[in-house]
Amino acid sequence: MHILITGAAGFIGQLLARELLNDPSHRVILTDIHQPPIPEGVKYPQNATTVKGDLLTAANEIVDKSLDAVYAFHGIMSSGSEINFDLGMSVNIDATRNLLDALRHTCPGVRVIYSSSQAVYGQPLPEVVTDSVIPTPESSYGAEKIVCETLVNEYTRRKFITGFSLRFPTISVRAGAPTAAASSFLSGLIREPLNGQECIIPIEDRSFKSWLCSPKTLVHNLLLTLQLPADSVPLHIRQINVPGICVTVQDMMDALEKIGGKDKLALLKEKEDPAFVPILRSWPTQFDNTQAISLGYKRDESFEQAVLDYKESL
Repeated sequence: MHILITGAAGFIGQLLARELLNDPSHRVILTDIHQPPIPEGVKYPQNATTVKGDLLTAANEIVDKSLDAVYAFHGIMSSGSEINFDLGMSVNIDATRNLLDALRHTCPGVRVIYSSSQAVYGQPLPEVVTDSVIPTPESSYGAEKIVCETLVNEYTRRKFITGFSLRFPTISVRAGAPTAAASSFLSGLIREPLNGQECIIPIEDRSFKSWLCSPKTLVHNLLLTLQLPADSVPLHIRQINVPGICVTVQDMMDALEKIGGKDKLALLKEKEDPAFVPILRSWPTQFDNTQAISLGYKRDESFEQAVLDYKESL
């Protein structure tokens, strides 16, 4: 397949590119606002093209008529969107609309896999969120994601594209530097201590629950979506809640101690951040993923395994 990845310099873009470029049957275009690298050590780097470009002004130049699929990963994360409303709206909505329009005119019917988020949900919520729960976001990021989901639904209904919106759980453990996401500490809590660095936990509640998915499992589910039958979900309802597992801050600290050693706990500092807490507490903590599981998506067996996978990658 010929595949475009937007936001390809980011963690998920690089992770997926690595998998695709280890398969000789794929050609991949990597694009981002900054020049995206080709992941080191891939088997077929010659199958990658990198493009530095802004989807707000250059979407038509980036899109190629031979594309079979597009992964839309570009965006400003949750706390970044909350701090800078105009930037979040521009990057998360306007750039996505530009991309979709370029695709429908250049390669109509192309498969588009849009990275949405559990942040589309806001309180009040049932203890377990089902697919029938109506999204009511309590953050600019969540609001921007639900707007783009609606665009994906409409462009698919009109047969301009074949779209799927994947509502990601929080991904942990992410490699690399902390991001502007309110959930960033949910990787930092493991990543920083294992790298000998301090991590500040912005919520002083060890019973605080999060819905998490490991990078390894996310990549499996992203690749699955390449082969998902177009009619596996209705034309106007393209969103899928990607499976996750419910983990508390204490669960994460226990996994860090077991995999990394008790001394790593001393690098964790709990300090409540009033700007982050309302966003964090607005998100759901448990889902009924019956639909996704029936389509072939999978969930992690344990958070400890995600920590072990990260430690082994160092």
